[in-house]
Amino acid sequence: MCGITGFMGYPGSPGLSAKARAMADTLVHRGPDDSGVWTDEQAGVSLAHRRLSILDLSAAGHQPMVSASGRHVIVFNGEIYNHLELRKKLDPVSWRGHSDTETLLEAIDAWGIRRALEESTGMFAFALWDRKERTLTLARDRIGEKPLYYGRTGGVIVFASELKALRAFPGFNASINRDALALFMRHNYIPAPWSIYEGIFKLPPGTFTTLGSPDDPARPETYWSARHAALSGLEDPFFGDEREAIDELENILKRAVRGQMLSDVPLGAFLSGGFDSSLIVALMQAQSSLPVKTFTIGFHEEVYNEAVHAEAVARHLGTEHTELYVTPKECQAVIPRLPTLYDEPFGDSSQIPTFLVSELARRHVTVSLSGDGGDELFGGYNRYFRGMELYRHANRFSDTLRRKLTRAVTLLPPAAWNRMFALMRPLLPSRLRNASSPGTKLHELAKILDSHTPEAIYLSLLSHWHDPASLVLHSREPETAVNVPGRWLDCRSHEYRMMYLDLVTYLPDDILVKVDRAAMAVSLETRVPFLDHSIVEFSWRLPLSMKIRSNQGKWVLRRVLDRYVPREIMERPKMGFGVPIDLWLRGPLREWAETLLNESRLKSEGFFNPDPIREKWTEHLSGRSNWQYLLWDVLMFQAWHEAQQTQATEEHQPWRTADA
Repeated sequence: MCGITGFMGYPGSPGLSAKARAMADTLVHRGPDDSGVWTDEQAGVSLAHRRLSILDLSAAGHQPMVSASGRHVIVFNGEIYNHLELRKKLDPVSWRGHSDTETLLEAIDAWGIRRALEESTGMFAFALWDRKERTLTLARDRIGEKPLYYGRTGGVIVFASELKALRAFPGFNASINRDALALFMRHNYIPAPWSIYEGIFKLPPGTFTTLGSPDDPARPETYWSARHAALSGLEDPFFGDEREAIDELENILKRAVRGQMLSDVPLGAFLSGGFDSSLIVALMQAQSSLPVKTFTIGFHEEVYNEAVHAEAVARHLGTEHTELYVTPKECQAVIPRLPTLYDEPFGDSSQIPTFLVSELARRHVTVSLSGDGGDELFGGYNRYFRGMELYRHANRFSDTLRRKLTRAVTLLPPAAWNRMFALMRPLLPSRLRNASSPGTKLHELAKILDSHTPEAIYLSLLSHWHDPASLVLHSREPETAVNVPGRWLDCRSHEYRMMYLDLVTYLPDDILVKVDRAAMAVSLETRVPFLDHSIVEFSWRLPLSMKIRSNQGKWVLRRVLDRYVPREIMERPKMGFGVPIDLWLRGPLREWAETLLNESRLKSEGFFNPDPIREKWTEHLSGRSNWQYLLWDVLMFQAWHEAQQTQATEEHQPWRTADA
């Protein structure tokens, strides 16, 4: 895992290497082991690299790397898990080392970009300069595990793993994209291809783009498509019985896990105690002669603590387990670092424990496997089955009755419903007695009752601010895969359509961003076996009944895990990897939040309409409602914006908003 950056279109400018090196130095956390710069002064091209050594720790793995023919130069971030197989397919090559970067480079030299990408299994982002054609190619892995930003500033094409490297480019235009900010307020992340800056974009997963000059329009070409994989799987379903499906999935998972255990440095795994991470660790341990190193963060608050479950799984599997219980104070100490860690507004509050578990793992290993991706591929999120169940029930009522029910529910604030639930707890069914924030959930139900299509329900379930364009001044929410029905998956199953949308939006732009930035902040490489494209493609061949059954997701994954871990250890309600932001905002974070949400400040900065924000803040402080998710989004933008202003002032760089 590394950091890459560079630019094209600066011919004749002095000090190109120094400029590129300054950009790369902002990414030292992504690659503390080595650095390098390659420059073509005549073309005005410079490629820069920060290296975290994982495969081939010798100088033979140094980047930027030039192909044996001298034609291609690459800076590469990630891992090609099947690179040894690729070497066997290539004509005899006089290999200089055993790094996967060299393998990919020679594959490109021999086969061209598209075939090399199609043949490669891995997670990556890279930039390639073709000295013969004088073109720059940017490419990203199939699912979007590794980040790659690019765009134009001052007539120059710039690219980088993180935005901080682009800001180090002389004269970088830091105008804030208000439309992207509106997207952030809805999703709590900024979906690709947008970024927080005008003119800067995220390269979509599964694509590459080739540019001959800074004036060339970027037209990403698709070499692998999640839509095609999903539709192909649905058109060619798995016809075996349940046992055959379980056997086949176990075999594919074992191969993927085995391939991702390749490393020349210490390797371990995150273990939350949930199904996905437990299965990955079980398959690692089954293929390892030594105890696998596993890591868990624990909380003293029982409602958030999964460490006891992780410890039970680790004990059963015989891993070398390390757990660390953290206090609220230790969690809150991470918050001032978030604007720099994420480098773009990012509102998923589980970023805090994700950073802490990454920090813990890095004390012992350099690579950690993760269980992310299982929910999106195998129907793990409650919204897939509960949302559709609610829709089917709601459809039995007339529009008039649905409106009356909605008004009846919203007549009382969530806090009043919470008090009523507390009084009625002994009379409630067992599954409802310990429900957290029942009043908020009832209000969410009311929104579903007011939705007339599955698409509207899905949008309602995932939305934080439901009308972000009215919140963000002078903005217009762009079209996305979520809000344009024509970009939904063309199939009859609404559950599959929701899973597809999560695969192409929520997974790459929230989950994978969260893990990548948190881990790379401490120079830890993370790998995600569930996102091997063979698993993604197989998952779409399975019938829905093998994913969701009896209002429970991941049926087939659970049956694979049954072969390694007793069911009694695993059967318990699903927990999130969260922290009590709602309570902290009323307590130790109140003063910090009040400063950022100050009405006069919001007005003077000019990004937000302060009225709905102040209304939500007042209601939250009173305890009448829990608006932690909406408020956290605003706070994360405000904290990020403040950090950028401070940095710009310290560096004596002009800071411009989109209206400046």
